[in-house]
Amino acid sequence: MNDIDEDELDEAGIADEDGAIDESATEEIEQTEELEQSEAVVAEEESEGDGGESESDVEVVVETQSYSGSDAFVVFVRHENQVLLMKRADGVADFPGAWDGVYGIGDPSDIDAVTARIEESTGISAANLTYVRSAEARGLEFGNRLNDVTPILFMSATTEVEPRTLYTEAEWSDPGSIGDKSYSIPQIGELYGDVASYLYILKTTMGQEQKVASEIQARLSGTGSLQDIQSEIFSVTHAPLLRGFVFVEASAFHHVEKLIGRAGGRTTPLKNCRKVLPGTSPLGDVTPYLEPKAATAGIEEGDIVEIRASSFKGERARVTNVAENKEEVTVELFDAQIPIPITIRADQIRVTQRVDE
Repeated sequence: MNDIDEDELDEAGIADEDGAIDESATEEIEQTEELEQSEAVVAEEESEGDGGESESDVEVVVETQSYSGSDAFVVFVRHENQVLLMKRADGVADFPGAWDGVYGIGDPSDIDAVTARIEESTGISAANLTYVRSAEARGLEFGNRLNDVTPILFMSATTEVEPRTLYTEAEWSDPGSIGDKSYSIPQIGELYGDVASYLYILKTTMGQEQKVASEIQARLSGTGSLQDIQSEIFSVTHAPLLRGFVFVEASAFHHVEKLIGRAGGRTTPLKNCRKVLPGTSPLGDVTPYLEPKAATAGIEEGDIVEIRASSFKGERARVTNVAENKEEVTVELFDAQIPIPITIRADQIRVTQRVDE
């Protein structure tokens, strides 16, 4: 009886175990079928989605070929009246051996990153750099692609430069000579003009320089057809010692032509102003005429001078002292029986013989 019961129990246990196995296998098969169905649905949806994205991808590719967005910048670093130009190495892929500013890839509005790029390429520390301004990007062709390059202007407190990264040479140049480089990156002059300025020379009727300068100022302050270039003209001046010329500081040549009515067709030609001289004027050549010159400049103790004013007009004298801060000189007359020091303004004498002659 007990054996039968045990056999029955064993058979029952085996039966239960087989049933559990069969049930587990059935559940596994059902889960597998559900998973396969789910994967099939997902694959179908992805296939449909891929088809939609395929059209979108075609549009993106077309857009990339025509315009790549603002992803690059060129920095122009200035020190006083000079701008830093960098020469690319002969082995770089784009424009080998060309003159450049400081070129970089990245967000041009991230000034810290731009500053780091300048330091990396030139060795000028961030402490010596000051951001000035940026301008709208220009589309420049680099091989078979179009890069949107943003010009940026920085000022440097030092002229010490160590060319690195893309560059093998560095040169501090007069802005007016940027266009004289035989090989440079595209539109380097226009890029610089977007954030800085050039000096242009107007040829005028002699003796009418002040009238021409005043008329230009009046035109720039008006509300007529020249409003669109008012922000492109920075200053107008003339040098008393340089007759027949007026200097205009502007971002581009065609703005100056429009200002005097020689381009555009909507502005009356400026009277007594003949033309804009071609090219840009180097600041180094013009600055001596524009900066006020001290009356004592060039006068030294021991020089022989002729007095041109006061009661001693026409007398010859020797300079015994030069007071540069007061722009005065002390002289002793040659013809005086008793040498008496006379202090007069430096602009009232003319040097006739230098002390070292």
